[in-house]
Amino acid sequence: MIRAQAAMPTSRFCELTGIPRRTYCRWQARARGGPASAKGPWPAPVVDAAEPLAAKYAADWPAWGHRKIHWLMRADGHTLSASSVERALRRRDLLQPVDYQGQRREHAKARKAAFAEQPTTPNEVWQLDFSEYETQGGGIWRLAGVTDYFTKYEHGWHISPSCTGTDAIEAVKIAIAEAERLGGGPLAGLLPVSGETGKIRRIKLVTDNGGAFKGAAFARFIASQPELLHIRTRAKSPGQNGVRERAFGSLKYEHLYRQEIEDLDQLAREAEHYRHVFNHVRPHEALAGHRPIEIYRTPTLHPQLSNQDQ
Repeated sequence: MIRAQAAMPTSRFCELTGIPRRTYCRWQARARGGPASAKGPWPAPVVDAAEPLAAKYAADWPAWGHRKIHWLMRADGHTLSASSVERALRRRDLLQPVDYQGQRREHAKARKAAFAEQPTTPNEVWQLDFSEYETQGGGIWRLAGVTDYFTKYEHGWHISPSCTGTDAIEAVKIAIAEAERLGGGPLAGLLPVSGETGKIRRIKLVTDNGGAFKGAAFARFIASQPELLHIRTRAKSPGQNGVRERAFGSLKYEHLYRQEIEDLDQLAREAEHYRHVFNHVRPHEALAGHRPIEIYRTPTLHPQLSNQDQ
């Protein structure tokens, strides 16, 4: 092609062949320069240095995407960008599937749609529900747990073969005990005060419309707790309890489903182990990379409040 062009101007040749002039000139420059003129691969010293470390984090937390790995590395003092972590993990084929972030965004939409007026402190809104898990030994167990909507803090588990009002009550008692342990005092003294009335706000305990939450036993228990206000979601509206459902999904898909759990004792140990990871180790994208315990202790770190201050 180059020989044929030698007898006519470059512009005329490109016009006849339909080759863009810039493309043809680039081809000529590459042919004259030889192999040395080929593009890349360019040096990537940052990614080269980060690759073994990022791979180690990905191996330790195989259920997490590159953004969560990046937040965790940054919290541990490694100043790398999210794109560098992504490239390092891509080299070793350690990235999550393509639809991973899309699924996370769908969960985020459900969380944002849960309430029109967003909580701004811990212990404003709790979410309670049950989730089922079957052990290798054949037992089917129901985990009941309360999570704090604002901080995403997981208060603890009540595990039982049933999901009755009594089981729901035990889960709430565990949550109250954990909140009092964190706050160092009775629950009534830990609740936020309304700026309009000056009265202590009750915790909105959100549940679905399951039988355990509609029975007389649970109603009597709530009536005996002046700090709690029970609110049931609309029928067929699981998104209104989205934070609770999302946390159960993390428990199962990031931990329980990745191993064989034989019996109740092992299930209880593994669930409690993951609760510690969830509250104290796992960076949460919805919390701008912070852990729930950090938001619980310092609510101003929450991205919702920090964005308002800017």
